[in-house]
Amino acid sequence: MDFILLVISSSTLLLDPLNLTYVVMGFVIGTIFAAIPGLTATLAMALLLPVTYTLSVETALMASASIYMAGMCGGSITAVTINIPGAPSSMMTALDGYPMQQKGKGALALGHAALGSMFGGALGALLLIAVAPFVAEVSLLVKTTGKFSLLAFAIVVVVIAQRGRIPQAGLAACIGLMLATIGLDAMEPITRFTYGYSNLTAGIDLMPVIIGTFAIAEVLIQASSTNDIAAATAAAEKVRIRRRDFLPPLSEIRKIGFVCYLKSSLIGYFVGTLPGAGGSMGSFLAYTEAVRTSSEPETFGKGNPKGIAASESANNAVCGGAMVPMLTFGIPGDPITAIMLGVLVINGIQPGPQLMSDQAGLIAPMLATLLFSAVVLIPLTLYLIGPYFIRIVSVRKDVLYAVITILAVVGSYVSTYSTFQMFMALGMGVLAFHLRRNGFPVITMLLGYILGPNLEEFLRRSLALSNGDPTTFLTNPDSLFFVLLTLVFIYFLVIKKPGKKLAAVPPN
Repeated sequence: MDFILLVISSSTLLLDPLNLTYVVMGFVIGTIFAAIPGLTATLAMALLLPVTYTLSVETALMASASIYMAGMCGGSITAVTINIPGAPSSMMTALDGYPMQQKGKGALALGHAALGSMFGGALGALLLIAVAPFVAEVSLLVKTTGKFSLLAFAIVVVVIAQRGRIPQAGLAACIGLMLATIGLDAMEPITRFTYGYSNLTAGIDLMPVIIGTFAIAEVLIQASSTNDIAAATAAAEKVRIRRRDFLPPLSEIRKIGFVCYLKSSLIGYFVGTLPGAGGSMGSFLAYTEAVRTSSEPETFGKGNPKGIAASESANNAVCGGAMVPMLTFGIPGDPITAIMLGVLVINGIQPGPQLMSDQAGLIAPMLATLLFSAVVLIPLTLYLIGPYFIRIVSVRKDVLYAVITILAVVGSYVSTYSTFQMFMALGMGVLAFHLRRNGFPVITMLLGYILGPNLEEFLRRSLALSNGDPTTFLTNPDSLFFVLLTLVFIYFLVIKKPGKKLAAVPPN
């Protein structure tokens, strides 16, 4: 209760003109990046990271939260209008949104997407505010062996969540773990894998890895793409949307039903708490459940607003769920929270069980912003500039990606004032580019890099405390719980053959 009151009181920071400006700018930027096919809110967050050095911790986290929420709802814009999801989490939205657009109901489809985003985002934020302190207290019961098993569970979940390309995901995770071992040893004052190169003594900095993996790699992907979106752009420019057309009638909202919004949001929130699952899996599961329980399943994929509501409620609820493991265990739930973890670390905040009690005052404004973005900024932004969203796809891609490249390279240098780290960002970008071109999910590489140091430290400490006895991971109750949980996930997601619908989960 004290934490909830703290979040309520910290919401007054949104009245500060500077904070509100960054929150609104972050939301608009996140929406634009999520709406442009090929760009994502993850890229927007990666570019924001260097700017956080000049901001207070509270302002940086508040801006990050607004970008996060905007990134989830913004992808629905091009998914509805030109059938090109701006974000992976909006793939299911396109199934019914674009058919509505073809029927001349594109504005109404965007209205349903905004309503679902608002409901799911608000419920996810409320659950985060209510549940996170409790989870933090429970996490105090997890000892050293349990922490290792938890991190190992997280990496396994990240890998097996990439159905259809588990071997590639596993290899990418191993690459990330290998990169994490470069530099000083975690427990002894010796260097490893530097090959006598002094610039590698401190290892590879987090900033170049993030910027290279997302920003540089995305530019290379787009530069090598041969897809012609001119036809899609021309079709988009023909659409004329009036503001009053965005408001869904009460009759359609009642037909969708409160239960659909609630159930889809809860599914998204739960999926978000699973490291690496992401918004695409949450929206797919919610959409599948909406089809399963509908009296008219044959109408889905042909312009049923319930499909849009289920998808958008789920992927926005993921925002609140994904922050739970990130704040309480330092385990990112998806790529964006992985970058938000970088914002915390850069500002000297160490996520973990003590965070909610020791530094709750720094975290509370971020959670208040997450709720504010869902309830206020989503409907407000859509109503004010909704008719102009369609013009985003007309931006010249050569100019756009040239600017992104410059910002990424300069940001890599400014973050460390190291020319070596700047070139390291370029190298990571080339590596991530080739991994993505060959079907390797780079999110598993990034999470392997982030979790690698703690994974090694807890492994070695556990073995040291048990005199090298590996059975300590099975004799300690907290560790055994996560070992069994890992086996359960492996059984249901890998060994047991999933149904056809579940097997079609779009990759995140």
